[in-house]
Formats: sequence, C-alpha cells, structure tokens
Amino acid sequence: MSAGLAACGQKEPEPSAAETTAAETTTAAQETPGEAAEGTVVTGEAEGYGGPIKAEVTLEGDKIVDLKLTGDQETPGIGGAALETLQAAIIEKGGIDGVDAVSGATWTSNGVFDAVRAALGIETEDEGGADQKEVAATGLSHGLGIASSGRLGPGKDDQEVGVYSINEVIAYALFGDDGTILDLEVDQLEVATPNYDGEHMPHLTGFPGQSYNADEDHDEKVDAVLEQTEDAFLAEVDGWSTKRERGDTYKLGSGTWTEEMELFEETFRGMTIEEVKKWYEAYCSDLNGRPLHGTSDKEEDIAKYEALSEEEKTALDGISGATMSLNDSHGNIIAALEKAYENRRPVEADAVAKIGLGITNTGRLGPGKDDQEVGVYSFNTQAVGGCYDGDGKIIALFTDVMEVATPNYDGEHMPHLTGFPGQSYNGDEDHDEKVDTVLEQTEDTFLAEIEAWATKRERGDTYKLNSGTWADEMDLFEGYFAGKTTDEVSAWYAASCSDLNGRPLHGTSDKEEDVAKYEALTDEQKQELDSISGATMSLSDPHGDILGAIEKAWAAAKDTSITVGQ
Repeated sequence: MSAGLAACGQKEPEPSAAETTAAETTTAAQETPGEAAEGTVVTGEAEGYGGPIKAEVTLEGDKIVDLKLTGDQETPGIGGAALETLQAAIIEKGGIDGVDAVSGATWTSNGVFDAVRAALGIETEDEGGADQKEVAATGLSHGLGIASSGRLGPGKDDQEVGVYSINEVIAYALFGDDGTILDLEVDQLEVATPNYDGEHMPHLTGFPGQSYNADEDHDEKVDAVLEQTEDAFLAEVDGWSTKRERGDTYKLGSGTWTEEMELFEETFRGMTIEEVKKWYEAYCSDLNGRPLHGTSDKEEDIAKYEALSEEEKTALDGISGATMSLNDSHGNIIAALEKAYENRRPVEADAVAKIGLGITNTGRLGPGKDDQEVGVYSFNTQAVGGCYDGDGKIIALFTDVMEVATPNYDGEHMPHLTGFPGQSYNGDEDHDEKVDTVLEQTEDTFLAEIEAWATKRERGDTYKLNSGTWADEMDLFEGYFAGKTTDEVSAWYAASCSDLNGRPLHGTSDKEEDVAKYEALTDEQKQELDSISGATMSLSDPHGDILGAIEKAWAAAKDTSITVGQ
C-alpha cells in the first residue's frame, strides 16, 4: 500500500468548495445527449479537492440540458470518477436540486455544486461556524490534556520500508462545577517518517546520526535517503505544524480537519466527560472510532447503526460533516479530553470572553554526549491553554510540555524514543551515565515507547528544578501572568529575562550581559522579580519555547461567552 492520501485515514479527502468565479454567458448550439438544441451556455468555477473545477452549463430556460465538468487535479478514480457521476446526475435532474454528493468524494461534490451555482449566478452559501451561545455556570475550572500514540503505516514505500508517525492530541477545556464542558479547543501534532508522500505532513528523519527513506517530491516513490544531521534535526522540528495550523491543506471526507473538529467540539459542549464517552460508545464505530452515519459497508457498523433509534439517527445527521475518528491510530481525542478533565484546576473569574490553545516545538542538542561520544538529543512540544477577559487580559493559563529524549539520556524518568522501527540508538537502561546496550527499534517497542510518554506535569515530583518541581515553578509563572495581556507578558520577558538563556533575572547570574541587564532594571521591576523568586527556569530555550506557546494561544484565541455565578 502506498503512503498516499489514504494516510489521512479517510476514504478520500475532498474539500468543501470556495472562492467561486463570476459566471460568463454566451449563446451557442450545444450537443445534448441524443439531440442538438439552441441553449444558453454559462460557465463557473469553484475549488475542488486538488484544484479548480470548471462547469460549462447549457440551459433551456431554467433547466440544465447539458453539462461539462473539468477538474484535472481531482484524485483519479475517486474525485475524477465523481465528476462523471455528478455530470450525468445533474443532466438527468435538470439541475443540482435533489442530486446527492458522491460518497467518499464530498469535497469534489461540493466543488461541482458550487461551480454550477457560480455559472448560474447563485451565491454560494457561507457555512461559517455558528455564533457562540452564552453559557452560564456556577464554578469554573480548566484543564489541559495531552495523549500520545504511535501509528504503524499507512503501508510501506515502494522500497518496502515502513511508513510510521507520532501523534500528540492536545485538548484544552473549561468545565463547570458539575463537570459539564463549557468550551474546548482541540489540536493535534502528527509527525511522520519522510517516506510518507503527503506534501504538507510534518516529518522527522530521526535523531542526528540516523537515516530514513524519503519521498521528497511526493510522487509515492523514494528518491533519497536522508542522513540526519544536527542542523537538519533542528530545522525539521522547527518546521512542524499542527493540524489546525495546516489549515486547508489538511482535507478530510467533508471538510478540513479543523472544520470537522469544530463540529465535534460544538457537539460536546454541555456534556460531561462521562457523557462524551457514552456518546462515543453509542454512536461511533467499534472498528475505527468514526461516527456511524450509515455509510459504512462493514457488518459490525451496519448492525450498530441499525440498532439506533430514528431520533438517534437524526441527531447523528446533524453532524454529518464530522467523519473522522475520535480514537484510532491517528490519535486518541477521547483520551486527551479525559486527561484535560482529570488535570483540571479552579479558575477565579466572573466571565470568560475568549479561550485559546497554543503549541510550539523545539529541538535540543545535548546535554552533551554519552560515554561512547554519541550525542544526546531531545524534542519538546509546549502546549498552553489560556482564558481571557473582554480586555484581552489573561484570566488563567494552563501550561505543559512533552520532552522526549534519545535513550542514552541518563535521567530515570525522561520519556524517550529510540527512533522509528528499523532505527537504533545507544541506551543507558540503568541510568548510570554509561551506555549498556544498543536498542533496536521494532514496531512493538515503537508503540510501547510512545504510549509510556509522560508530560512534565505528569512526571510530578520526579522532575525537580532549583527551587521546586517543574510544575511548582510553572505555577508561579502562570500566577504572575494572570491579569496581564499577552503583549505585557512578552514585554516583561524582554525586559526581565536573560538574553542568554531566557531565565528570569534574579541578580544571581555571573554573566556580564545578565549582570548589566539586571542592574538596568528599576527598583519596582526588581521587586516584581523578587515576588517570583522561586521561578528560575527558562521560558524560551532549547528545552522549550513556552513564551511562544503563550503568544500562539492568544493569537489563536476564539470568542466564547461564559458567565460565572455564585
């Protein structure tokens, strides 16, 4: 199996059409099936899955008597076949009313409908998200959850080398005191081996010194073997983008990943986590975790769907655009929501106007090398959930970091990754600063390593810093930033943190640049720093760009309307 579009785990990602062109009208004799007729010819264009779809429509009065559709960039055999099916169906109906989208080719179908609408001068409907409803709650808490999983496949490349990926689902949610979800934001980072042929997929060749097959021109054929260097490692990690950030390039059965995720988010508002789990168990496939829309040809899915009441089927029809899985090898969204609830903390606020989720990624060279002179490396994913008042001031932040190192790192509780299956790396299994094995990564160990990953908050008392645990120090920062805007946080960092390592200037550094910068602070700025003297870690260094995640959370913040009573 090729690592092509099927890697998204959908039948065929076909986009919802947009950006139609104005119709052009001419009069000509057109050949209709079986006879020639004088007709008005109008043309329109809309966006399909792979590129533009053009419609040349021949009319007799208001009836479509002939139609020519072209979309050279639609997927052969799926979107391309859908064009032929829709062309015949529209001519038979004499219009687009009553013509159904082709199953598995929703994006192409919508592109055809919008191209015909454009030809007819009918404005395409804006299917933007619904306005956020006002929500009243007694009590408020928020939580951040990260669920990590590995994926075997999709398939292999043309040299029979496996395609693999790492998935991290991040969920940020606000809860009422009865546990109901008041609002939430979900995003996901998916990183694949470079022999995955999708053009916009983030990838990782491995750690420096490792190598992997690559399909650099995305034609489903290996054209290089990438040898990972330190510079390339840092560049790859720096270039990672989440599924939301990938935007229109991440297309699923009936919309982008973001559009489908937002349908789920809207459905889950007002539910408790237990109710979400029950909804999932009742209305999603036991085979692949996707909602049961009555379109599956699998015996188990058919039986489960038919057992639903008509009311339940109607409710599912209301989110027919949500087709992706909530729990499969692509990522466990349900688990991330559960973790967000388990990790929740109280929030003191009368109202929340916006919530946001920001994610950054950094690679780290070091610390140093093992006793065999092989480098130690890590990559870090920083996630920040934030809620804000009407003036853009931070009400509360929830920050966590996933740090994953090579197995020759000697810390006992550090999550690690040997590499992708087929790769190997030095291992210090007894954490005595000496290499005692070379680990050979298999598919089973790859999945097991990722399943065992724990965030810095989850590592708890095992992650100790100068004046407390990582969580203790991060809590001090979060408390200090409450009441400030994100711009004020960025300005504070620029004025009061080291330009060398991103740590707060507490007057303890012996570096000339730090000494000078600290002495230039006002007495008031020094007193503010004293109030968080226990916060000593960096907010932006190779361990992680926490400041960047805070800034991204605000940049991506969406409107909400939550009022909190007594």
